Amino acid sequence: METLVIQSSIALLIASVVAARAFLRKSLDRSGAFFGFLVMALHFAVGYRFGALLLAFFITSSKLTKVGEDKKRSIDADFKEGGQRNWIQVLANSGIATVLVVIAGKLTRCQDKCLDSKDSALVTCLIGGIIGHYSCCNGDTWSSEIGMLSNAQPRLITTFKPVRRGTNGAVTTTGLLAAAAAGGVIGLTFVLFGFFTTKCNYDIALKQLLVIPLAVIAGLFGSLIDSLLGATLQFSGFCTVVGKPGPTVKKISGMTILDNNAVNLVSVMLTTLLTSIACLYIF
Repeated sequence: METLVIQSSIALLIASVVAARAFLRKSLDRSGAFFGFLVMALHFAVGYRFGALLLAFFITSSKLTKVGEDKKRSIDADFKEGGQRNWIQVLANSGIATVLVVIAGKLTRCQDKCLDSKDSALVTCLIGGIIGHYSCCNGDTWSSEIGMLSNAQPRLITTFKPVRRGTNGAVTTTGLLAAAAAGGVIGLTFVLFGFFTTKCNYDIALKQLLVIPLAVIAGLFGSLIDSLLGATLQFSGFCTVVGKPGPTVKKISGMTILDNNAVNLVSVMLTTLLTSIACLYIF
């Protein structure tokens, strides 16, 4: 009980500092900071390693969003200073993982566990889903932010035809490599923190290293799915603004079925599901 109180207090402290700092630096607006505080507090209260995954995603993606702001402002009609995110974007990028974290915490009594389906298939699936979730989110962000700055010609993922920078569904080799690297960061964070927060047999501990390549694949896969959905179900056009349908806008690709948040949510759901299933068979 005492350990739980201490961990919860630390969780509230970390979440408060990060949310306040993000708001002051315009990474989050007021609503985003509030929900970000709740989400981060829950992650750290359940397990430091879950909190570390969320923090790795948030810090690296926020830093990259601020890189090359002038160029991004000229490309993206919806550009916001500092990449400021609201509560919808916060939940789209962390809502599913938060639910999985809470369920895992309930099953494990907030004790960190190694990925081991022989010990608990359900817990392994839940943890795998959380890894896949943040690998996908980080991969999509890195791919977009770094790919947008690349000098390479973006190509639509469905036809490979050259398109304007900022077009939904456009990919570059640089962006895809960034997505894979972003997934690797999540996997590496999971493994490194596990050395301090878990205790398991040597063979099980050694097998945890497989999380890194799995997260790399999840980051790349999530980015590809996001691009595919963006190219087909999200409208892209060009007049004076990219991505907003209207009578004077020439269509580039996609239909007006999903917006950017919905595309992110669907790609995250698919990557989360497939990664959780993969962990069940691998571990």
